Amino acid sequence: MSDTDVIIGEAPARYATALLELAEEAKALKSVEKNLANFKAVLADNQDLQRLVQSPVFQTEDKVAALMAVAKKAKYHALTSQFLGLVAGNRRADELPGIIAAFEDMVARRRGSQVAKVTSAKKLTTAEVASLKTSLKKSLGRAVDIETTVDPDLLGGFVVRIGSRLYDSSLKTKLEDLRLTLKDV
Repeated sequence: MSDTDVIIGEAPARYATALLELAEEAKALKSVEKNLANFKAVLADNQDLQRLVQSPVFQTEDKVAALMAVAKKAKYHALTSQFLGLVAGNRRADELPGIIAAFEDMVARRRGSQVAKVTSAKKLTTAEVASLKTSLKKSLGRAVDIETTVDPDLLGGFVVRIGSRLYDSSLKTKLEDLRLTLKDV
């Protein structure tokens, strides 16, 4: 599995809950959700920003300034900008991935759906994503939002993570199971 998986702690969940409530109150949920999805993508693609957010070497003021600059350049909603500044100001910038994951999960639950994180060996086609979405909806009994990533180390197949559940049908795991079975014989 990739190292992008995030374990959500108590503090990120509290921050996400507060942001969700504020966004609903301000009738800006769609904007905030879109902004956080964009920030998540920017963070994933920019190693310098990742280092800034994760490293304790950088001063809190520098983190706040950098995140506010990103928010301003991307023209985020004022609530999103303030939130990013607040999180960094409270020395929790390193927990932003967890906060965003918790926020996405809470929004999905409120909509009656669930987020499934699918990691595949190659980029899935639109038809494959639609088929997977239909199968997951049938087995879970509710709508599913799919978030895809690519990990060539899987060799083939895919891994689906829904909350704490993990469904692994990757070739890498099957080969490892076969290796262990042959070793025991």
